[in-house]
Amino acid sequence: MPRGSQLAQGLRLRLRRLRQRLTGWRPHAVPRSAEAATHHRRIYILPTKAGLGYGLVLLATLLGALNYQNNLGLLLTFLMISTALVSMHHCWFQLLGLSVRAREGLPVFAGERARFPLSVRDSAGKARPQLAVVGAAPFALAADGEVHLELTRPTRRRGPLALDRVILETRYPFGLFRAWTELRPFAEVLVYPKPAARAPQPPMLARFDQQGRGDLGVGAEDYVGPRAYRPGDSPKQLDWKAYARERGLVVKQFGGDQSARVWVDWEAVPSPDVEHRLSLLARQVLDADALNYSYGLRLPGVSIEHERGGRHKHRCLAALARFDAGAPGAEPGAEPGSAQA
Repeated sequence: MPRGSQLAQGLRLRLRRLRQRLTGWRPHAVPRSAEAATHHRRIYILPTKAGLGYGLVLLATLLGALNYQNNLGLLLTFLMISTALVSMHHCWFQLLGLSVRAREGLPVFAGERARFPLSVRDSAGKARPQLAVVGAAPFALAADGEVHLELTRPTRRRGPLALDRVILETRYPFGLFRAWTELRPFAEVLVYPKPAARAPQPPMLARFDQQGRGDLGVGAEDYVGPRAYRPGDSPKQLDWKAYARERGLVVKQFGGDQSARVWVDWEAVPSPDVEHRLSLLARQVLDADALNYSYGLRLPGVSIEHERGGRHKHRCLAALARFDAGAPGAEPGAEPGSAQA
């Protein structure tokens, strides 16, 4: 076999092996951690506006001292240059040996600001007189100390909202340079659907708790919930606070040791838009909780039984926040709600 053919065959074999290695290579998944530490290769520094002005002054003094051969002027210029260099090193070292830990914040409604608790800790045994997290107030950090602060993010859509990044910066000591580093500790806040201003009253069931006393017992002392206004109802039984909130005429009902049971049902709230329907359901959940109803939630693929209390309310709101519009029974073509910072 000619030598040229052998070389071509060997080259094709090596290319085939290289292609196999490249196609079989997969990047390793980076585990998400709630804590991130600064690294010397990811600390950046640039002069500030004050630093640029300081550099122009140095250039002017240097040219003047050289032009007039003024040794005192040169001494002053080099002294100012050395001060700037020492300032640059101190500014850069302020961010070395720090770690930032993020924690999950409390759930919020869409449109409110999500709050992420952060803690910045020193692990190098060095005091940091001037630090700042972009979006929060500046702070000082003692040697081996820890500072707790809060970072906020706007919310626009329902769903889990992840903390995108944390930028830690400093301008210490003279403000001539700005050093910063970008960290990505993992934390999430659950964003509930924004509740509608008003929603239709969910239909009441015929049974009430374990007592099973039948009807609402109108005229008894214990408040059991509202109902729609009917002609002839006494004005004394009207819920004027609900009327002031533009929820229409609502009549207060009273009964003995009973609580109305209702279903907050996906099918009972017709709406062409998925997000609007979830907004109406969120309003019904809040109203049922405020009226101390025993309520349950029905969504396509999700059913939460009747219960009361704050934990049950947050469980229902969380189901609305994580609802996938592509589940069976939901409107076709709708996109699931999600949130990104």
